[in-house]
Amino acid sequence: MGELRLMKGNEVIAEAAIRCGCDAYFGYPITPQSEVMETLMAREPWNQTGMVVLQAESEVASINMVYGAAGAGKKVMTSSSSPGISLMAEGISYIAGAELPCVIVNVQRGGPGLGTIQPSQADYFQSTKGGGHGDYRLIVLAPASVQEMHDFVGLAFELAFKYRNPAMILADGAIGQMMEKVELGEFVARQTTEQVDAQYGSWATTGKKKSRAKNVITSLELDSALMEQNNLRFQEKYRKMQQDEVSFEAIRCEDADYVLVAFGSSARICQKSVELARAKGIKVGLLRPITLFPFPSEPIARLAKQVKGFMTVEMNAGQMIEDVRLAVNCAGERNPVHYFGRLGGIIPTPGEVVEALEQKLIGG
Repeated sequence: MGELRLMKGNEVIAEAAIRCGCDAYFGYPITPQSEVMETLMAREPWNQTGMVVLQAESEVASINMVYGAAGAGKKVMTSSSSPGISLMAEGISYIAGAELPCVIVNVQRGGPGLGTIQPSQADYFQSTKGGGHGDYRLIVLAPASVQEMHDFVGLAFELAFKYRNPAMILADGAIGQMMEKVELGEFVARQTTEQVDAQYGSWATTGKKKSRAKNVITSLELDSALMEQNNLRFQEKYRKMQQDEVSFEAIRCEDADYVLVAFGSSARICQKSVELARAKGIKVGLLRPITLFPFPSEPIARLAKQVKGFMTVEMNAGQMIEDVRLAVNCAGERNPVHYFGRLGGIIPTPGEVVEALEQKLIGG
């Protein structure tokens, strides 16, 4: 067993970055994720692993620093919260268009606008549908515990480099601020340029051409025919993600008549809701998407053939429900799909979820 600590979700993001061999972090403080940078500054990883930690003058500056370091083949990340991610959107699109790996952490707060510093899941559309311009997708992981906040840092880097694509950890203020016992991973040495080349190919601008042609990192292509080919290649990469990288957790779905679909903090609440409903004789299961993109459409489609209906539980106005409905409809089923959620940073209770389930599906 690894080292055990009691840590906040935000704190463990920082610790996991150091331990997984991250080369650099560039960011800007914003509630409720400021502890990520604060922990990194307190840990002083530049004295331990050589990791660079820098507070940029803005979110726009930080994402462009990420762009530059990623172009050099470095394992680089940033973190922010909802309005800050919006400011980074152009840079994220550039990074996706240049096919570069990086990790972006979004600890969501309520909106729109400045909204509230309380937790929300209202950035689902932004993260899964491409928050910036152009036809691009992010790999999106949704942790539901402090342990997963830790584990998903390494996983996000692994997937980002595998597909040369930005990966996002989409958490929320509740998980970022809560404290839980977490098992920390071992320290992994930072990779050299030669190791990156050997494992992922020599695409980075390392300054060492040797016998190869020079690498040019850009998202710009003025020839429309060539730009179309770039986009077709991107879409094929996204299809590969959908084929190979879907991850989800199914809880008590085997005999379920009704299924709750929820991610992150909402999924934790729904676990208790399942217990409460079952105690009342209602056969309820929970499907928790771990990857929001690629979304677990096929598992939901399979469940649609055995259950009477679905209800998504989200801390937003109803966003993931669109993907659940699409999965159910594409399966050729006509199951009802309903939504229940709270807005403005209010977290629903397990009892409220059961009551909504009874009203919308069982009694509806």
